[in-house]
Amino acid sequence: MNIHSKYIENAVEQLSTLPGIGKKSALRLVLNLLNRDKGEVEAFSNAFIEMMENVKSCALCHNISDNEVCGICSNPSRDSGIVCVVEDIRDIMAIENTESFKGLYHVLGGVISPIDGIGPSDLNISSLIDRVQSENTKEVILALNSGMEGDTTNFYLYRKLSEFDGIKITSLSRGVAIGTELQYADELTLGKSIENRAEFKGIIEPRF
Repeated sequence: MNIHSKYIENAVEQLSTLPGIGKKSALRLVLNLLNRDKGEVEAFSNAFIEMMENVKSCALCHNISDNEVCGICSNPSRDSGIVCVVEDIRDIMAIENTESFKGLYHVLGGVISPIDGIGPSDLNISSLIDRVQSENTKEVILALNSGMEGDTTNFYLYRKLSEFDGIKITSLSRGVAIGTELQYADELTLGKSIENRAEFKGIIEPRF
């Protein structure tokens, strides 16, 4: 790409590091910003700086938050006895859009994947175990994305959580197709999968 400005070229390089943004798309965005008022561009850049400086990880569930504890965990109307375990914050957003779940969440920050060098100690599993031990948890919903890594993580969590008496362990119903990430499932299907969740059997089912 022949760009006759090192400043524009640098801006293009930075934008193209974002997922889904190629060099041509980045150049189009940069040229759009170049034609805006300086105040607009400053507001644009300040929004990201403020985000980096102020957005925190919830001390309880690891969701994104502007405060020490996120708005979901601090909401007294939520059922604190039910904890839905998800892979990342995008899954929380997807489930919240269904308006069918009124419990709390726990973000693992990924799934167990030996091929990628990700083990249980790399995820927020110990804090989940601590929550179940210290709080009045009556049900844990395993809502990880389907697939070998998700199933392996579900099985690992089941073995850890089944050590505690009185904890019901469930998983989403098969309404969400195998291989579909929760964030891409339609709201109606995802909502029904949560409502019709079933007891987790503690086995890894074969997938064809």
